[in-house]
Amino acid sequence: MPLMLTPDQITRFETEGYLVVDNVLDRSALDAVKAEYADLLDRLYSGWEAEGRVPPAGDQDFWQKLLTSYAAGCDWFQPMDISLPGGDITPDTPFHFGPAVFDMITHPRLLDMVEDLIGPELTSNPIQHVRLKPPAPTLVEDELRAHITATDWHQDRAVAHQEADGTRMVTVWLAISDATVDNGCLKVVPGKPQMYPHCPQKQTAIAPGCLDESKAIPLPVKAGGAVLFHPLTPHASLANQSQDFRWSFDIRFNVTGAPTGRGHFPSFVARSAAYPAEELRDWTAWKGLWETARADLSRQPHIPIHRWSADAPVCA
Repeated sequence: MPLMLTPDQITRFETEGYLVVDNVLDRSALDAVKAEYADLLDRLYSGWEAEGRVPPAGDQDFWQKLLTSYAAGCDWFQPMDISLPGGDITPDTPFHFGPAVFDMITHPRLLDMVEDLIGPELTSNPIQHVRLKPPAPTLVEDELRAHITATDWHQDRAVAHQEADGTRMVTVWLAISDATVDNGCLKVVPGKPQMYPHCPQKQTAIAPGCLDESKAIPLPVKAGGAVLFHPLTPHASLANQSQDFRWSFDIRFNVTGAPTGRGHFPSFVARSAAYPAEELRDWTAWKGLWETARADLSRQPHIPIHRWSADAPVCA
């Protein structure tokens, strides 16, 4: 019997390639993540203030500090992200790995939901990000980062290394704040999965003219809810046309023992019915895995994160 999803939900995911599920994270999990990030931003902002880059914090709240520092050219995205970047990595490249985020990724209801789709041997895949998206009018003109501005049409399998093409995997997009059409929720083209060619454009995206975008449907979801994707499901996000930020995380899980699609980044066993002793339960060990990877990768040539060439005929 399924642990969390209904048989109809499982069938819908398998046939349509996506699923919206409410009430995955409880209020205490959401509040813990918000408090952890508020503390992180306070420390970042204090450093920028000491450098004279931003004005005194005063009575600014979390969101106002994000906007003030963004307008001042202070990068809070990478220090807040739960991954190393796809570009150059140095020994001090910042990232965030804390207990509240670890508890979110290993939340029992979340793992129950994923287990219903791909089985009980679950590895936390290292392709994962925070997305704090400001209102579109506040973005600088040349903002291209998909984690901050609107995300172009793509497939998650297509932006991973080819070795993981046969891996059973699911993407979980977790809403920390309500995601609405107005503030830039996700949109999806449902249907039978197939691989589309991609092109390195302003983002790595499905090649022009290859996807029937007229079939797209938006996927609003309340805070604490989730959108689940098959790795071949085409999806994108709308622009944030509201006056507020939209906050989410996207994380992935794959069947343990299969390639993750980003083998140079660390993964961990999040759940195992066969070998429960192998489950990682210590957030500091999780952080340590990434610190070790950062040190190793800072001494190596850059490793590309996608397989696509801009000079392919389909990209012309």
